[in-house]
Amino acid sequence: MMLDANMEKQLQDLFAQLTNTIEFFFAKTGHPDQKQLLELLEEVSSLSERLAVRENTAHTAAFPEFGILKNGQETGIHFKGIPTGHEFSSLILAILHCDDQGRKFDEGMAKRIRNLKCPIEIKTYVSLTCENCPDVVQALNQMAVVHQNFKHTMIDGAYVQDEIEKLGIQGVPSIVVNEQLIHSGKISVTELLAKLEKTFGAEKSNQETTDLGQFDIAVIGGGPAGASAAIYSARKGLKTVLIADKMGGQVQETKGIENLVSVVYTEGPRLAAQLQEHILSYPVQLLEHRRVKSISKEKLNHILLESGEFLTSKSVIIATGAKWRELGIPGEKEYLGRGVAFCPHCDGPFYKGKKIAVVGGGNSGVEAAIDLAGIANEVILIEFGDSLRADQILVDKLKSLANTSIITSARSKAISGDGKKVNRLIYEDRKSGNDISVDLDGIFVQIGLLPNTQFLKDTVELTKTGEIIVDPKGRTSAPGIYAAGDVTTTPYKQIIIAMGDGAKVALSAFEDSMYKG
Repeated sequence: MMLDANMEKQLQDLFAQLTNTIEFFFAKTGHPDQKQLLELLEEVSSLSERLAVRENTAHTAAFPEFGILKNGQETGIHFKGIPTGHEFSSLILAILHCDDQGRKFDEGMAKRIRNLKCPIEIKTYVSLTCENCPDVVQALNQMAVVHQNFKHTMIDGAYVQDEIEKLGIQGVPSIVVNEQLIHSGKISVTELLAKLEKTFGAEKSNQETTDLGQFDIAVIGGGPAGASAAIYSARKGLKTVLIADKMGGQVQETKGIENLVSVVYTEGPRLAAQLQEHILSYPVQLLEHRRVKSISKEKLNHILLESGEFLTSKSVIIATGAKWRELGIPGEKEYLGRGVAFCPHCDGPFYKGKKIAVVGGGNSGVEAAIDLAGIANEVILIEFGDSLRADQILVDKLKSLANTSIITSARSKAISGDGKKVNRLIYEDRKSGNDISVDLDGIFVQIGLLPNTQFLKDTVELTKTGEIIVDPKGRTSAPGIYAAGDVTTTPYKQIIIAMGDGAKVALSAFEDSMYKG
């Protein structure tokens, strides 16, 4: 791997802040790719006197692998494979985290991580072309730095096809503990930590409540609407807290953005980072990797987090957006990562030359089917309605492909498999009422978004589909609680509309507070 001059300069500037000796401790192996690994490690280590490469003479490996040492001591971070492609960022961040540099978990999150029962050993199987894998790898690496008895190993699945087959892995990232798959696919840090607490247990109860203080405005959600609401609230001089599962929300999953007025082109992760940078330029307290459990009305709004922490606020702005909608049929959860997938870009390569189905006839479903047709042998698009809902130009493109077919008026009923992977989808022909079984190797679910309002069932008025009902100023049915963006009945789910909505609602909340005195 040859770093260009610009990248070298950026890394040199980052590494100039290192205060500890960080070593790449590589294993001996006769694998032909060892040369590539050593070239990568030497190239990176040459950018700082604090970085070094050393051979582990006591260990022989089947293929390239290395661990990271801090001042000669194990950090718990290991790489089996060569972290290039999307995983190169995982290597760089691992160096920074081992040196206590870069973005850190706040003390509330760090406490939960340290409370995980040990010893902890986790393997994450990845593909170097997967865009979601680094998020999981980096989160687990950072947890290893926080917890003294936590070992995490990233494994490039290309080197261990026998293990992939044995574990029944058909999606990435796949997290394995004691040879058991505990999760496959995209997962937030919040969900990941909760899963680890369930898998390993916690030394102390996380239900012990911690008072995080009182605020004028509590914004729930870190997407475009939430970011805008927090910025406008802070600019009004209000004591503001922003609670987010992940900064950027659904924006993080958006590849190209070309309709954000004044920005010709950007990408989701970049926009998410810019939103966070803008928020932190104001005195906004950011509580990331948190989910709200409930909101109750006392003298103030009492907000209880799933972590056991709580806070109070005079006003609340809900901007929790939406998530991928699931089919909710038998077999869907059981075969997640073993034939059921939501990300065509990440998991599509696992279905090269195979027969798959895409469920959903909107733009996302048709686009997914078109993309997958270039990988799979056969793609079947299944739509509940009598016709496809996607733009005509996309439908025409799909119909022009020789290895695709379309089934409409079909209600998906069940997904079945052999215990290791999917082999069949059963759907009902809504016109005849007959059940039809289709033999296939994988199913990609693309049926739209579901508002993130599960915690609001008895708090504010919702539509049948779960959207928060708001008035023109973003007020909900509960006094002092406002809502903005995709989680509401506001029409047209667009980034620019969500940003404007967040600003409008923040101004409404401020205006109302002035009248209250």
